[in-house]
Amino acid sequence: MTKKILLLILGITLIYSCKKTETSNPSTVYYNGDIITMVGDSPNYVEAVVEKDGKIIFTGSSEEAMTIAGKGHIMTNLEGKTLVPGLIDGHAHFANFGAQAIGAQLLASPDANVDDMETLISVLKEWNTPENRALTGWIFGTGFDDSILKEKRFPTKHDLDEVSTEFPIMITHISGHFAVVNSIGLEKLGIDENSKNPEGGIIRRENNSTEPNGVLEELAAIPYMLQAIAPKSEEAVIRFFEAGQEMALSYGYTTAQEGRAMQNHEMLVAMAEKDKYKIDVVSYIDYAFVDKYMDSKWNSKDYTNKYRIGGMKVTLDGSPQGRTAWRTEPYLIPPDGMPHDYSGYPAIPNDSVLTSILEKGFKNNWQILSHTNGDAAIDQFIRTMKPLQENYGQENRRDVIIHGQYIREDQLDEAKEMKMIASLFPLHTFYWGDWHTQLIGDSLVQSISPVKTALKKGMDITIHTDAPVALPNLMRVLWTAVERTSRSGKIIGPDERLSPYEALQAITIWSAYQHFEEDRKGSLEKGKLADFVILDKNPLKVNPEKIKEIQVLKTIKEGEIIYEK
Repeated sequence: MTKKILLLILGITLIYSCKKTETSNPSTVYYNGDIITMVGDSPNYVEAVVEKDGKIIFTGSSEEAMTIAGKGHIMTNLEGKTLVPGLIDGHAHFANFGAQAIGAQLLASPDANVDDMETLISVLKEWNTPENRALTGWIFGTGFDDSILKEKRFPTKHDLDEVSTEFPIMITHISGHFAVVNSIGLEKLGIDENSKNPEGGIIRRENNSTEPNGVLEELAAIPYMLQAIAPKSEEAVIRFFEAGQEMALSYGYTTAQEGRAMQNHEMLVAMAEKDKYKIDVVSYIDYAFVDKYMDSKWNSKDYTNKYRIGGMKVTLDGSPQGRTAWRTEPYLIPPDGMPHDYSGYPAIPNDSVLTSILEKGFKNNWQILSHTNGDAAIDQFIRTMKPLQENYGQENRRDVIIHGQYIREDQLDEAKEMKMIASLFPLHTFYWGDWHTQLIGDSLVQSISPVKTALKKGMDITIHTDAPVALPNLMRVLWTAVERTSRSGKIIGPDERLSPYEALQAITIWSAYQHFEEDRKGSLEKGKLADFVILDKNPLKVNPEKIKEIQVLKTIKEGEIIYEK
């Protein structure tokens, strides 16, 4: 066979192979809808987006898209619906989504219906089956809210003993910072009248005695919560993970955050090794566990089977609605048994201890996320971070203030100078705006989660659900940032309202930036991942009060449909 004939045969084979690959792995064209690219400071629409091999290869006119798409491409008619980049929560606790999806649902209206103690007890009794108890060994439920319960108090062990005196029970507060256990639960945890309060936590007591009443605060609760609500078998672990992930998909997540990974990092790794992830999940390891987990392949800017560690988490105070956030001024209504000058308390009281924790993050170039709700906690974070920035530098660290509910304007100025990101929490304006008014007064409440002020100062911001504090409903997050309307219909901080486009930026391109992923996510641009969400309505065009009703129709990760309503 001559060389010329051989080359001809090879050429024909190559052409055939290319055509076969083109038709067996076709591109997809999305068209005939509102396609919002999230590129630029104002809304930018294109007629079509072309996806191939999990990436965006074109955005622009429908006519040009047909040419770019090539032979055998798939046409996806949006039929007037809206396509946006995949949604990215600025802060949440993905590892706990499963507990919210599976446990007794104790959220108040409108998310569920637990608005009084009688209903709470009834829901727990109904959930109490042998099959459910076998998952963790406990009767458990998530999301009760004392500020909404008709009785305006925390449940106690006496309330939970009405559910069962045979099996241990644990329920968690909507803030994620408190737990309540029944009498057997206290025994199982080894908590009695001789138990001391841990640093950064409180075991609440019966009136005028040392007997625990079942309510555990902060670091008296959180370590036990992780133990009690942890699935006990491999089958249960998978069930929890898949239920939580499916809930995230239904709300349009293509990237989720585990905002305080402890032992549950091992579960997240196990699921990655089993290739169970449909979306990307980035974890931030609690400072107490960094020596154990950070020195691993998972600590990377790149995902392995859609999981990675992004940095370190430090928690400096508690919950403002639970009145454990650390303030410089007293709460107007102190918790039961606390003095009139009670102003919450720090999680890490010693500044030198905190400095050593943060310095470890700087030395290892770990991004640091800091849970700081009260202004005293934010003061502590700033004064310990400043000297470290001077010693180690601040360029491209992207350290994040998480929540910042009671952050002051002077603190925003300092945070801007320190090049920190503010991931604020305007969801509070709906769920607890009325309660905050009672706790800190009508004047101060107008500036909780001051997203617009931060934006005007030139800060990088994101917004978040903090799920499972609430459901991981990112359209409700969008709505609260735009409307800032409380449960009673009161406007909380009208000057802090974001435009719908700014709010959408805060859960797409700005959140991608916070996670060091703006080069591959957050906007519809050539070369980025084909992470899309199809919505039934355009949040930029509907009446703002209707944004919360928008439904996710499809969630698409790297070109693959992973959820369809």
